[in-house]
Amino acid sequence: MATVLDTTHLHSAPHAPTTGTKAASLPRPKPVSVNGVTIPRAHIGRETQHHPAAKPIDAWTAAARALVVRELLLQEARRLGIVPQPLTDADGRRETDDEALVRMLIDEQVVTPEADEPTCRRIYQQRRATFRSSDLYGVRHILVAAAPGDDAGRAEAKVRAQAIIAEVRADPSLFPHRAASASACSSRDNGGALGQISRGQTVPEFESALANAPVGEIMPQPVETRYGFHAVIVDRRIGGRELPFEMVHEAIADWLASRSHETAVRQYIGMLAGRATITGITLDAAASPLEQERSAG
Repeated sequence: MATVLDTTHLHSAPHAPTTGTKAASLPRPKPVSVNGVTIPRAHIGRETQHHPAAKPIDAWTAAARALVVRELLLQEARRLGIVPQPLTDADGRRETDDEALVRMLIDEQVVTPEADEPTCRRIYQQRRATFRSSDLYGVRHILVAAAPGDDAGRAEAKVRAQAIIAEVRADPSLFPHRAASASACSSRDNGGALGQISRGQTVPEFESALANAPVGEIMPQPVETRYGFHAVIVDRRIGGRELPFEMVHEAIADWLASRSHETAVRQYIGMLAGRATITGITLDAAASPLEQERSAG
């Protein structure tokens, strides 16, 4: 069961001191309502867990806005007579009736134009440097393991990795032997070889180090990751190539459709808000109204 965040301290004044001096009262927020339907403060309090913020009042405000968006959409779905038809995902989780109503309303009322080919080509030309295949690396490594948070153990592992690097720099033929005897990775059985790897196949800190590694010799300093310290040799680097438009057309179209859909949903919510009577909260333009609506379910 989720823990309900106690928000009473955000809205009520502290007890008056017993000295006879009356404490200044803090203003209580107006009730939050949509077309006369009040959203209980307890519901807003529970919703705050989905809206982390530096200040509790900011979390409360974001939660209130999310629930106002949800109430707007539910009221409109009911006004239109939409009958909920909940979906079930592959894991057997079923939508609630309210979730189904919101989804069906958006599907029915928000029309997103498809991106045409000229628009996709324009995006491709503007950003073609980003449409590249990943660099490929042939990598060998020796992992001296150390647990995160174990400062003493990590300091020792770094020293051991540095010693291995010094040995291999003096005699590169030692690398597979040191991998077999010292590495905590299963690649030790293959001379430390990880094979051909590309973006996303290793942890980010290891991947970042590869981009700047010399080719054909051991890196002068160990690479630190959450697993420990690595002595690394990049045997080869094959630079990524620019991808032709035909290979990225669909991905560009999907991205444009997603952006257009989010804008259309924002505009639709703005239209509903303009027709509604909302108290207790200002429904400004949200960064992502779809995410607001989902978190309110």
